[in-house]
Amino acid sequence: MKMNVEIDCTPDEARRFLGLPDVADVNAAYVDAMAKAMQGVGSIEQLNEISKQVAPMGQMGMKLFQQLMEAGVGMAAKK
Repeated sequence: MKMNVEIDCTPDEARRFLGLPDVADVNAAYVDAMAKAMQGVGSIEQLNEISKQVAPMGQMGMKLFQQLMEAGVGMAAKK
C-alpha cells in the first residue's frame, strides 16, 4: 500500500512542528562575520586561507562539499 501526505506550510512552521531550533540569529552572525572577513581579501590565496579557517569542519568540510558538487554535476551530465 502506498500513501502520500501533502502538507502546506511555511519553512518556519515546519521547523517549529518538527521541534527544530530557530538558528536565524546564529546564521545572521555567521554571515556577518564572513562578510567582514572577506572585506580584506585581495587574492585567491587569501580567500582560500580564510575559508579554511572559518568554514565548518575546515578544509575537510570544503573538500567534502566540493566532491558532493562534482558528483552532482557528473550525474546531471549523464542524464
